[in-house]
Amino acid sequence: MLGERILEIHPFLSFNIAVMLLLTGKGIVLRSSLLRQYSIPEPVVGGVLCAAFVAFVYLGFDRQIRFGLEVRDFLLLVFFAGIGLKSEIATLAKGGRPLVILLALAAIFMVAQNFLGVAVAAAFGINPLAGLMAGSISLTGGVGTTAAWAPIFVGDLGISNAMELGVASNMVGLIAACLVGGPIAAFLLQRHQIKTSGGVDLDIGAPHDTMPQLDYFGVLWAILILNITVVTGVGIDALVTRTGLNLPTFVSCLVAGIVLRNLSPLVIRTEPSRYSAGISQGLALISDLSLGLFLTMALMGLQLWALADVFSFIVIVLVLQIILSITYTALVVFRAMGSDYEAAVISAGFGGITLGSTATAIANMTAVTQQHGAAHRAFIIVPVVCGFFIDIVNALVITAFVN
Repeated sequence: MLGERILEIHPFLSFNIAVMLLLTGKGIVLRSSLLRQYSIPEPVVGGVLCAAFVAFVYLGFDRQIRFGLEVRDFLLLVFFAGIGLKSEIATLAKGGRPLVILLALAAIFMVAQNFLGVAVAAAFGINPLAGLMAGSISLTGGVGTTAAWAPIFVGDLGISNAMELGVASNMVGLIAACLVGGPIAAFLLQRHQIKTSGGVDLDIGAPHDTMPQLDYFGVLWAILILNITVVTGVGIDALVTRTGLNLPTFVSCLVAGIVLRNLSPLVIRTEPSRYSAGISQGLALISDLSLGLFLTMALMGLQLWALADVFSFIVIVLVLQIILSITYTALVVFRAMGSDYEAAVISAGFGGITLGSTATAIANMTAVTQQHGAAHRAFIIVPVVCGFFIDIVNALVITAFVN
């Protein structure tokens, strides 16, 4: 206990609560054809239920529940290490032109996102630049970008509630991103009568109607390789930081995975074999668990009551931002990316890119592929755009608006 009204939950207990919530979400999704039809990510169900319960306890009994979420960031590193370990150079090469197109589309959207935030802020009679905190800073950038820019907005621009605006926008955006991605893909697939891949060799997780046969040595090797990749990624991050360039650590783990996957065939076999199949399956399922638990913990840690002070502004600006994201994705992104199944999966991820985070983008795509089949190119393009380039482009866009 930190005080009479704050209940601290130990990290170990918090982790186990997240496991139970993920099991709850998976069970509900498996029993709900509607949730599966619209590819609602399983972690969202349990995570949002927990966040709602915590808010109820706070508002009804004036008691704040605070979870110890230290393990959350490590789970994200494991997940991106797994993404990198399943990425082949040949597939990366195929993603060249679509990758550039998606990055350009994201950059254009960030500009539109910020114009919308500024316009709504001006309509509310507050400093227009405060609208940037409900634009690409919090929605495309996430909590990290919000925390980085908030002191500048407070100190240099005199926007005293910049952090509250950013955090509140990110909370609403994170939930919305998890809810709109799957329905967007379902709508596009039905509207355009797109033939899905039906492939069961998923990059993350396993199909809903499949019970994978795990191999003991495959899973053990997968755990070892993932740990080696995370350690390598953390080392790369330390070297990059020394150059003065700050990138999220998960980017370094993604790079480490790609390098080990393509330059260490003796460690990770590329030729078909019983052992390589077991390792690949182990990597897919461990990555899926890491992503599911990360997103569950991210959602269960939301403090929904923080929206109260900026409720009206946040509701209006976020409703408009969500409408903008859905419209832009369906009319522009889907067509520009090829109007096929891969494009539909990328479109599901685009909602995560523009409203939530990289993790929500991948969670949306995972939910779609578990329902409709593998989309290997999408799982290369979206993480690379999110991890490597979008933060840099976003920083340039934000700087241009502030100046």
